[in-house]
Amino acid sequence: MTNEATEAFRHLLDTLRDLDRTFLEGDRAVTDDPHVADGYRQILTTLGVALDTYLFAEPSRPQFVDVNTPFRRDRRWGGDNTDAYYALCPIDPTRRYRISGNRGDSVYFSVTAYNEPAPGTWSDRVVALVRDDDIEIGPDGSFTFDLGPLPEAAVLLTRDYQADPLTGRRITWEIEVYDEPEPIRHGSDETAAALRASAAWLRTMFAIVPLTVGVRSDDEHTVGHEITQRANEFGEPYQVLDANFGWSARDAAYSFGSFVLEEDEALVITYRPPTCRFWNFVIWNQFMATHCVADARSSVNGTQAVANGDGTVTLVVARRQLGHPNALSTVDYPRGNLAFRWFLPDQVPARPEVRLVKIAEAPTAVT
Repeated sequence: MTNEATEAFRHLLDTLRDLDRTFLEGDRAVTDDPHVADGYRQILTTLGVALDTYLFAEPSRPQFVDVNTPFRRDRRWGGDNTDAYYALCPIDPTRRYRISGNRGDSVYFSVTAYNEPAPGTWSDRVVALVRDDDIEIGPDGSFTFDLGPLPEAAVLLTRDYQADPLTGRRITWEIEVYDEPEPIRHGSDETAAALRASAAWLRTMFAIVPLTVGVRSDDEHTVGHEITQRANEFGEPYQVLDANFGWSARDAAYSFGSFVLEEDEALVITYRPPTCRFWNFVIWNQFMATHCVADARSSVNGTQAVANGDGTVTLVVARRQLGHPNALSTVDYPRGNLAFRWFLPDQVPARPEVRLVKIAEAPTAVT
């Protein structure tokens, strides 16, 4: 005898069993051993986030749960970076919530409410956005504000960016609901719905990753993570619009690229940062994930980067760590993806310039 939960659980297992086809077969198949192994890690990382979002969430008993951190290796996914903490909280759009905390050493923070067109489908619209400059922050860094009701909102996502994630104090977040909570219902129907939503969310994630490297497999996408580009180049930077996909940041601009490097090669990337609250540059594997901040130098931000005398910034990327002050390592990955992000820029920056050189010719000092 089976019930709805049993059927949904088996459906989730079927989904998990088949997900590796996305990176083992077809035009998007990865070609090196580290990426094959990363694919399996990514399946299980994404499963953990899906279960936090759909199975274990109680919108009338809200709780923020980490989905990205600089330190947890099981929360490296979805376009992560080593400077930020992201926390997630599914909500009831009919309820009113009080959010409080202390900003710590955050240089930028926000709470974004996203819709969900159907259970397990990814957001396509920002419902509300509250930034640090929208609220009153006390001398001790504390803050409190109310949010909701928010028709069509399904989830809140916090962003906390740190200039120095190794020493910075992260934000403490608290969330309370004003109304009485609903009765706890963990029956077959509720569990089945959560498991099916988790499976749908997993399938969408692996429709995006692995990202391709070099010439893209289709020319229909002009913005976002699937821009048409060639290896060792960046696409044109762009500003996120209200109509988003997934949990994108509406007040950020991005530029994406990819790399293919031999052991004796390096990328020399030069650009002029705009005036902005925060920027960083990140090396990803093809699953939009990087290493933890303590593992390797795979990203750099505007506070850490050493500028040239003319105000430009030069970054040097190689498969091993080189001697330039702004050198970054792919940790011997021969191929992967690159990402710039700029929060609250005064303008969308020009496309970063890239030169492919031999390591012996790479700069070792700022100019």
